[in-house]
Amino acid sequence: MFLKFTVLTLGCLLASLLLPTVEAARRDDSNTQTVLVLGDSLSDGFGLARAQAYPALLAKKARAAGLRVEITNASVSGGTTAGGLQRLPEHLTRSTDVLIVQLGINDAFRGVPLDEIRANLQAIIDRAKRRNPRVRLLIAGMQLPLNLGEGYLQGFGAMFGELAKKNDAALVPYLLEGVGGDPTLNLPDHIHPNAAGQRILAENVWRALEPLLHGANAG
Repeated sequence: MFLKFTVLTLGCLLASLLLPTVEAARRDDSNTQTVLVLGDSLSDGFGLARAQAYPALLAKKARAAGLRVEITNASVSGGTTAGGLQRLPEHLTRSTDVLIVQLGINDAFRGVPLDEIRANLQAIIDRAKRRNPRVRLLIAGMQLPLNLGEGYLQGFGAMFGELAKKNDAALVPYLLEGVGGDPTLNLPDHIHPNAAGQRILAENVWRALEPLLHGANAG
């Protein structure tokens, strides 16, 4: 009888000691914001190690800012809006606090109609919102070379801002700002940023992402 009482007492004591630790872990988890990056080779870090791509650099910036952020890079080289829409559900099995959408340029290079690109991007946004109505959105805009036709060029560039306004999303007007066309910041293919170029992409995205993360904390 005494032994049984001692075992029960020890069990209660251990539980009382462990409970604060468990509760603290739960609080830590609740304070960690999850960011999903759905993009193409620019986000995938084509030709580089994943740690050199801007999504990984964003995680470092978040830690330096005192923010608990977990970033999942769900980007694939050659990715299109249709492919992103198809891949998205597997990445929404857990709640996503912030979704960064960086897709569309490969569609344009293939001549996909603007209405189709726009519809796919909107479907990606809608699906993420159905999973988490409070998801915060960041759209990374792109621009096209002049040789693709003036009408298509203007419509493509304007599309990202229109989607951001429609969906109350943060916007990076041009992801490659300060990088595109600079041979010192791109790989020999003159298309994909090198490590130095990716650091500038991280700065471009961080300017739009940081307020979203701090805003959530304030809320």
